[in-house]
Amino acid sequence: MKIETFALERWMTRWETVVDYDLAESGVKPMTVSDLLELEGRDAALEHMLAISLGYSEARGTEELRALIAGLYHDLTPDDVLITTGAIEANFLLFNVLLNAGDHVVVVDPAYQQLQSVPKAIGCEVSLWRLKPENEFRYDIDELETLVNARTRLIVINTPHNPTGSVMTDDEQRRVYQIAERVGAQVMGDEAYRWLSLPGRRPFAGPVRDLGVRGISVGTLSKPFGLPGLRIGWIAATSEIVQACWAQRDYISLSPGKLNDYLATLAIKHRESIFARTQEIVSKNLVILEQWIHEREEMISWVAPRGGMLGLLHYDINIPSYELADRLAAEASVMLAPGAAFGYEHFLRIGVGGDPDVFREGLARAAQVIEAVYAESGPLE
Repeated sequence: MKIETFALERWMTRWETVVDYDLAESGVKPMTVSDLLELEGRDAALEHMLAISLGYSEARGTEELRALIAGLYHDLTPDDVLITTGAIEANFLLFNVLLNAGDHVVVVDPAYQQLQSVPKAIGCEVSLWRLKPENEFRYDIDELETLVNARTRLIVINTPHNPTGSVMTDDEQRRVYQIAERVGAQVMGDEAYRWLSLPGRRPFAGPVRDLGVRGISVGTLSKPFGLPGLRIGWIAATSEIVQACWAQRDYISLSPGKLNDYLATLAIKHRESIFARTQEIVSKNLVILEQWIHEREEMISWVAPRGGMLGLLHYDINIPSYELADRLAAEASVMLAPGAAFGYEHFLRIGVGGDPDVFREGLARAAQVIEAVYAESGPLE
């Protein structure tokens, strides 16, 4: 498979180990192993973990972990779940199982680039379902109606949305599912930010898998759980799709690590405590950020996210986003992702999941560079 360069990941790799203030991070401040063991009871959990044999684990993920994840959906069994190496492997497996060259796919745009680039590399015709700034990045279901056709095999959605924080309501997602049914397609939901509602916002749609057999949900421990280093994601689908993805996975990563599987099991068991931690961090940072934007409203604006922990900052400054992002990283040791990596110029992606003290200081440092660049370059014409 020949595939285009992953623009965002290449840019982030350049800076993420160099900067002191990563405000582009898409997840919450990571937990430690100690944090996780404390939720279970440190001594017993540590003793259990130290006794784990470091042989190969069950290829699909242990039945205990799959059963816990199945319980997060309606009427699923462990056979309807496959544990993967993060959501990124889940997405890759699904695209290669479900799609063939010449198929038509509709993908939300902007998006985590993998969701668009892998179907293109397979040889699919990809139509972009664009979330537009002039519409406050809302999903336009009527537009989706115009994009599907008789060759559409898959509709890819992401709610809460990366990078805008847009969400679908239950009714909107149900309409998407009905459109897929009508044309004989499936709906794949990238649900990395499931569970991450925001204070004062309306609830958003639940898992697309709960709507029926055409729904496929992809989950991960990387975002609201704050456990990206475990590299644990999953597919929730029909057992037939799970079996087909499992067969593909034999050629890629074979199985999750035993330690990862065990710690993931603890995380799912204690998810409510973990989500409370995440909500506290995100809520604090939203207040900090909204005040920061208000103080610079002649230069910076945004559509506040309706869910998740990401948003796009629009800046009224005459400088391309890659250039501004590079200056922020080099001069202020602050990372804010360039909007051009998502197809939106004069935007920067920001995440509100970092340590609040670090987040506050990072914004203060970013302001110095942004204000200097504004004085040099002036507003957009």
